Amino acid sequence: MRRRSFNAAMLAGAGVALLGVGGRLSAAEKTFITIGTGSTSGLYYPTGVGMAKILNDAGIDVRANARSTGASVYNCRAVGSGELQMGITQNNIAYYAYNGTGVEAFKDKPIKNLRGLTMLYPEVIQILARKDAGIKTVGDMKGKRVYVGDIGSGTEQDVLNIFGVYGLKLDDLKTAVRGSSGNAVDLLRDNKIDAMFYTVGIGASAITEAAQTVDIDLIQIPADQVAQLHKKYPFYTAITVPANTYPKIDHEVSTITTQAMMIVEQKLPDDVVYEFMNTIFGKHLQQFYNDVQNPNLKKYFKVETALDGMPIPVHPGAIRFFKEKGVQVASDLVPKG
Repeated sequence: MRRRSFNAAMLAGAGVALLGVGGRLSAAEKTFITIGTGSTSGLYYPTGVGMAKILNDAGIDVRANARSTGASVYNCRAVGSGELQMGITQNNIAYYAYNGTGVEAFKDKPIKNLRGLTMLYPEVIQILARKDAGIKTVGDMKGKRVYVGDIGSGTEQDVLNIFGVYGLKLDDLKTAVRGSSGNAVDLLRDNKIDAMFYTVGIGASAITEAAQTVDIDLIQIPADQVAQLHKKYPFYTAITVPANTYPKIDHEVSTITTQAMMIVEQKLPDDVVYEFMNTIFGKHLQQFYNDVQNPNLKKYFKVETALDGMPIPVHPGAIRFFKEKGVQVASDLVPKG
């Protein structure tokens, strides 16, 4: 069969998928996937870039690129609209998006064409404060300058949920600072904010860099508050940031976590999704662990537990992959119809 001639870059930018007869991937054609990630200072971006590189180096007919985006909420909306084919998001945000609840962007507007691919790693809510700001607990943030996440972001929703168990509102802050998390780290270093919430994997480079240049604390969420949050929002669970994860923070810090996961648009053909899953999490799993610049993947990701915490139905192409690996797929994760 003669290969079709297309401008690959244009197709990738437009999010166009080229399919063979009957919706199956043809050996003479390529499918281009754009993966929505997050800020270049976080862990979504290098995770997406690393996966795209593995896929592109594998010599198969599925190609990918990673795009820096506004992260969880943006990626759910963009995958739902077809602007992106895949994305990385928090599992609580995927739940809100699919069910049309929680985040304002999704209220009464469920995105029912979202499908899950796999869970990736704990998405830890890490609370940074300048040591000179006098903040020892979340309750001490009243009257302070605090970065609370971009408008409509997953971090913003986490802040609202956490503030709720402390009896705080955004209006109680001196300033609720918005924008990207990468810029917020700079503001913390420059003493333009007192504290910030950062929902990201343990060991994020941006936190490491901040701790190297300014004296900071990681603020604890004690067991009582963790229990309240878990009771109201079951997707939150307790986690401990180990001592010496970041420079000059030599003690353990208790906090809460969601999980990072991958989503996909339901119409992406089963063969394409299966090839994506089998290439990255099957044939090249060791390369995934070694080459993707995210320390949480090697520590936490296992195919055997990759559906634990999955909040939405799973794409049939991913179900095929998991069944081949002997992973049981719960009935409520199988799309209906």
